[in-house]
Amino acid sequence: MAGGLLAAALVAACAVSPANAQQKLKVVATTSMIADALKQVGGDRVEVSALMGAGVDPHTYRQTRSDIVAMTKADVVFWHGLYLEAQLETFFKDLAKRKKVIALAEALPKEKLHSSAQYPGRYDPHVWMDPQLWKGVISAAYSELIKLDPGGAAQFKANTERHLAEVDALTVYAKRVLANVPEKSRVLVTAHDAFSYFGRAFGYEVLGIQGISTESEAGLKQIEDLVQVIVDKEIRAIFIESSVSDRNIKALVEGAAAKGHKVVIGGELFSDAMGAPGTYEGTYIGMIDHNTTVITRALGGEAPAKGLNNRLAAM
Repeated sequence: MAGGLLAAALVAACAVSPANAQQKLKVVATTSMIADALKQVGGDRVEVSALMGAGVDPHTYRQTRSDIVAMTKADVVFWHGLYLEAQLETFFKDLAKRKKVIALAEALPKEKLHSSAQYPGRYDPHVWMDPQLWKGVISAAYSELIKLDPGGAAQFKANTERHLAEVDALTVYAKRVLANVPEKSRVLVTAHDAFSYFGRAFGYEVLGIQGISTESEAGLKQIEDLVQVIVDKEIRAIFIESSVSDRNIKALVEGAAAKGHKVVIGGELFSDAMGAPGTYEGTYIGMIDHNTTVITRALGGEAPAKGLNNRLAAM
């Protein structure tokens, strides 16, 4: 069905011309994180729309009819890659025969990526969890936008430099507040294994109930084993995710209680999607600011309630 609809939409979109100096470059991005990088770099020379909004899981997302129409009418389509949008990969390979389609995270050096035990030959796609690694995606967005709109080179360069400086400031803040969590408490338990790069960047042990993809199912023994780890390590807080069911996290809380250990839900983290559009948490900086602030405070460290930029929603 998608193939026929794609062909029909391409015919309908044939009158769409590439953007020029007087016309904004029309860009469609898959995830909110990729869309934010493009907005930060492109500024007012690009018109960016994201397919996946707040709370949407990219691992299981499938294109809708309106998505297909939007992509065929765009000048260029950007996606994350690294098998994050697993259900869209075949579609994008087909679309790339007719339109420019770019996977930004594929530009990252492979030696900086974690291999995926769940998908042999592939990598953990959750690279935005390490701000310094994410800078490579922002730089890739800059390189691609210059090719598409050479006239915007100076503006793109200035925007990129500003945003990379913001990411550097975010990294400094995250390292500072996360480091004041007691060392024995630096264990991050979440719904799925989305925080591996976060753990590497900030010195935390990371335990996800599900694997790298939310398509994997957590077995009863896996949950029981994790409950025992929580009890043995006396973990005080675990975390739900905005784009993943909280069912398994609640099972951990109940399992620990049955063993005489109280563990609380320390808050909701943004893992595979940012916050609502138009909010601070709906930006990359706000997303990571929120996560680091919530994790720090829940695990016994000190961080300002409203985060790095004093813009976080009340917690």
